[in-house]
Amino acid sequence: MDKLPSKPVSPIELPLLLASVSPRRQMLLKQLGILPEAVFASDIDETPKPEELPRLYAKRLAKAKLDAAQIFKPDYKFILAADTVAAAGRRILSKTNERNEAEKHLRLLSGRRHRVYTALALLNTQTQRYAFRLVCTIVTFSRLSEYQLQSYLDLQEWVGKAGAYAIQGYAAGFVRSINGSYSNVVGLPLFETAQLLRGQGLIP
Repeated sequence: MDKLPSKPVSPIELPLLLASVSPRRQMLLKQLGILPEAVFASDIDETPKPEELPRLYAKRLAKAKLDAAQIFKPDYKFILAADTVAAAGRRILSKTNERNEAEKHLRLLSGRRHRVYTALALLNTQTQRYAFRLVCTIVTFSRLSEYQLQSYLDLQEWVGKAGAYAIQGYAAGFVRSINGSYSNVVGLPLFETAQLLRGQGLIP
C-alpha cells in the first residue's frame, strides 16, 4: 500500500486566472492543491433576463465573467470563471444585501427542496477553446421557526450569498438533506472542476 505524505502538500501555482475574488472559491481550489496565479473581480450586470431559467442564467453569467477577464489573456494561459445560483422552481434567488429580500428568500426555502446550480467556464487563451460544466445539487431545508429565521438574519451571514444562506456556516443546521455535490453549494464543485482542469492538462 502506498504511504500518504507525512506533510501536507503545498498548493501548486498554475498559469490560471480565476475570474472571481470569492474567498470560498479560492479555499476550494486550494483543497485540490491548486493556487491560481491571480484573481480578478468581473464587474458585470447580474440582472436576470425576463423568464430566464436558473441554469441558463448561471451559464450566461459564468461566460460573461470569463469574457470580462479576457483583457488579461496575454498574461495567463487559462481563465476559469464560475457562477452559483440558488433556485426555487423556476425562480432565481439572487444574491442580496437587503435583509427584507433575504428574509423572503429564506421563508420561501423553509420546509422545501431547492436547487443550487454552478456553471463553470474555462478558456485556453492560446487556442481560444472553451470548456463548460453545469452542476446541480438538490438541498432540502427543514421548516424554520421564527426564532431560527430572525436569529440567522441577525448574523448577516446571508449577505452576498446565493439563496441568502451559506451552507458552510450556521445554515448547515437548517439542511435536512442534500443530493449531489456539497462543494457545489459552497460555490465550486470540486470533482467537476478537477475534471475540467484535467481535461486541459492543467493537473495530472
